[in-house]
Amino acid sequence: MTKSSGEFNWVGSQNNFVDNINIGDLKYISIGRFGGNSTAGQYKNEDGCLVWVSEKEDWEFAVILDAHNSDESARLVVEQFVLKKKEIQHLLSLPYDQALKRLEQEMLDLFQEEAFMDKCRNAQGETACLVLFRKDKYIWWFSVGDCLSYLFHSDLAKLGQYQINQRQFYEWVGQVNTFEKAVPCYSKGVRELRKGMNRILMTTDGLIECPNEPFSSPKVIYHVMKNGSIKNSLMTLFQTVKENNVRDSTTIISWDVTITEDVTIPSDQ
Repeated sequence: MTKSSGEFNWVGSQNNFVDNINIGDLKYISIGRFGGNSTAGQYKNEDGCLVWVSEKEDWEFAVILDAHNSDESARLVVEQFVLKKKEIQHLLSLPYDQALKRLEQEMLDLFQEEAFMDKCRNAQGETACLVLFRKDKYIWWFSVGDCLSYLFHSDLAKLGQYQINQRQFYEWVGQVNTFEKAVPCYSKGVRELRKGMNRILMTTDGLIECPNEPFSSPKVIYHVMKNGSIKNSLMTLFQTVKENNVRDSTTIISWDVTITEDVTIPSDQ
């Protein structure tokens, strides 16, 4: 695990947090990890994550990973992002309209690099991977598999909108690799944040695939997250899945972004 003033990365074999809830900070970003309950049969953690915050704190870049069969594929993805850090961070430092246009190709080049794909072929298992970048009043995301992200704001909640991306099954990076296909499968998108405080949350699926399904509805997660500090809200989420004897590990990344400039509204308002 590495953690400096604006960088953090981790995979579950470094510290599995089985039976233990850990919530820390990277600047203003909260990173929470829970390895699942040993009483439910858990003994390892195959999640991973990477978070970068710019020196000026004007952008955030986060990757969250949920592997299976081992965390080797998650480790390979984290290592690939670290290897390409200079090129990626140069791109992220550009004006947001330029950065957003070029990010998809940057991700495709990263995942389709032959040396990386060769490592994946020899890996044990595969991983879901969700990438999220925020700059100015926009968020951009790139998803392979079934990790989830949410955007919590009262404007959107009034309309029943909470999720950023939709989970997709049978997509992975690793031993089974969507980027080995003639046409790789992934999803991506760009969203405008709302005026005021926006709370962003990324999670692996242990949060929603929990016995008794306390958080299968994004509306319930919103109501936990909408008030108070992120740390206290995350503790509530983790304690709930722990009390429901979840086996799967859960990793969560969350932070607030306040937008002061005007955003898109209907013409009749």
